[in-house]
Amino acid sequence: MSKLTKLLLAPVYSIYERRLWNEIKNGPLPNHVGIIPDGNRRWARERGEPLSEAYFQGYKKLREVLIWLLEMGVKNVTVFALSSENCTRRSKRELDTVMDYIKRGVEEIVTEGFVSKYEIKVRAIGKVDYLNDSLRDTLNKVAELTSNFNKRKLNIAVCYGGRQEILDAVKKLMYTINSKSFDPEQLNEELFKSYFYLPDVEDMDLVIRTSGEIRISNFLLWHIAYSELFFCEVYWPEFRKIDLWRAIRSFQRRKRNFGA
Repeated sequence: MSKLTKLLLAPVYSIYERRLWNEIKNGPLPNHVGIIPDGNRRWARERGEPLSEAYFQGYKKLREVLIWLLEMGVKNVTVFALSSENCTRRSKRELDTVMDYIKRGVEEIVTEGFVSKYEIKVRAIGKVDYLNDSLRDTLNKVAELTSNFNKRKLNIAVCYGGRQEILDAVKKLMYTINSKSFDPEQLNEELFKSYFYLPDVEDMDLVIRTSGEIRISNFLLWHIAYSELFFCEVYWPEFRKIDLWRAIRSFQRRKRNFGA
């Protein structure tokens, strides 16, 4: 969409945004929102921009969307920042660019006061050993700094794969079984979750994916078993507040059937 078109449509979007907000403001909010911010690379290719610009715009958009969610009262957010497949298949140069922006974003929400204002516990979930030293150190420091906050949680999925988390949980469980007497009848969902990367991550109520792709791409498979899914056509750097409001409206209109 050209800048001129955006300028001409701005008043229409403003009216529509207010209308959407009036529809959703008194309805139930999802407790936990998952975000798959897809489409950065395609956005860059179609605009003739370098990948570094795509990731910069994606980083700015994520920061903006997190503020929208916090201000409307959503308590928990998990962002799929980097998949385990990304960490093993993309070039070191591209990975370093992505990790630098993740690091920058985490540092900014701390230094600019969002973390302390909203009392957000910030943690990484995934194979953090695959990260470069700079990002890993930053995530560890922020996790320690925010460890006593409990009002809200921000989970950053980095070098994360849902299947791998379940496999790793099974491996830990097998070590437990081999090291002591274990009655299989003791095993239930809560006990199994205690072997996950972050055992206290709650199930997601709503998952939002941009770019028009209709798949979940190995994103917290256990935790999205009963999630409502919202797929949005726009690329992540172009995600607007009206797109978020539509996702919330869609969530509010659905009758949630757990297991049905």
